[in-house]
Amino acid sequence: MTSYRSLFRTPEFTPLFLASSAQVAAQTMSGLALGTLVYRATDSPLLSALSMFGPSLAQVLGATTLLSAADRLPPRATLTGTALAFAAGTAALAAPPPLWGIFALILVLGLVASLGGGVRWGLLNEILREDGYIKDAHIKDGYILGRSVFNMANGVTQVAGFATGGVLIAFLSARGTLLTAAALYATAAVVSRLALTARPPRVTGRPSVRETRRTNAALLASRPRRHLFLALWIPNGLIVGCESLYVSYAPDHAGLLFACAALGMLAGDVAVARFVPPRLRPRLGVPLLLLLAAPYVFFVLRPGPLLAAGLATLASAGFAASLLQQERLMAVTPPELSGHALGLHSSGMLTMQGVGAALAGATAQLTSPGTAMTVIALASIAVTVSLAPGLRPAPRAASAPRTA
Repeated sequence: MTSYRSLFRTPEFTPLFLASSAQVAAQTMSGLALGTLVYRATDSPLLSALSMFGPSLAQVLGATTLLSAADRLPPRATLTGTALAFAAGTAALAAPPPLWGIFALILVLGLVASLGGGVRWGLLNEILREDGYIKDAHIKDGYILGRSVFNMANGVTQVAGFATGGVLIAFLSARGTLLTAAALYATAAVVSRLALTARPPRVTGRPSVRETRRTNAALLASRPRRHLFLALWIPNGLIVGCESLYVSYAPDHAGLLFACAALGMLAGDVAVARFVPPRLRPRLGVPLLLLLAAPYVFFVLRPGPLLAAGLATLASAGFAASLLQQERLMAVTPPELSGHALGLHSSGMLTMQGVGAALAGATAQLTSPGTAMTVIALASIAVTVSLAPGLRPAPRAASAPRTA
């Protein structure tokens, strides 16, 4: 079995990993702080959920206009610029501006994030491609192994970020927590600028809205890719909608619920990446998506904080399904479109997370947070069941040639 240590001997993997971890920490802390700030000001579950996950809604605009730039801009400069934009935007949120100003900033940051995701994951795929920088012959499935390291680190970082954010909000303030997050974004920018190599773009030509839409259409024209994109976007997004209600469900224990959810995601990624044989992975995608939703069905009974934390931990292990689906997506996507495909996955997923947060918040506004979680979880299960036939891999899918 391949050691994770091999990845950290790969040039550029470590600085990309550190910059990404700093941004995840900043995102978790700022999201919790902003959601708390808005909930205290408005007493609205909907507005609180949208303030935390609203940037995701703006990703649909980026996915249809900006994604062609993911393979057409130099990665180091782009990652540095996006981190600086988030540092400035998060510092501005700490002012704070009026409510309309908060959501205007959230829209701008969502557009920036739609570009940054495609650049980051395209660079990771480039670094870890078998014909790229990995020289150790025994390393296989480079992308899934590398992405699992990022996902596991994200789980640990989110646990620490939400726990730290909760402490900072309690003993400092929500605004002070936002400024701390802005400093972390600035740190990520410095690491990207000083430690990554100045690489050329993967594809020549100027980015444009027309090229973005043309490539999106080409990627979605393939039935296997289309089903993978839908599975990556919709069930995941709906369950993040359940998570967006943690603040209104248990205002004094939201940090605990977020931390436990991140811990569950970490455990799921470790189990799938390290202990599940490749021959079994194609069979686990649908069961993991069902696990992602099933525990939230019980929130209609309004479990107490400790039981709710246990259910959130169990459910979040199902997020490992996305790791398996990304592996399959890379197997059926040409290398020169990897950044665009991963950006489309990331933007679509985050857009659906914003949609899920809006749906969950609106349902909670009409019913209650616990009831809304159950309704959204049942919707996620229904979507997974409907997609399941198209997610069954062909007998020789692992060796299928890459097609546009």
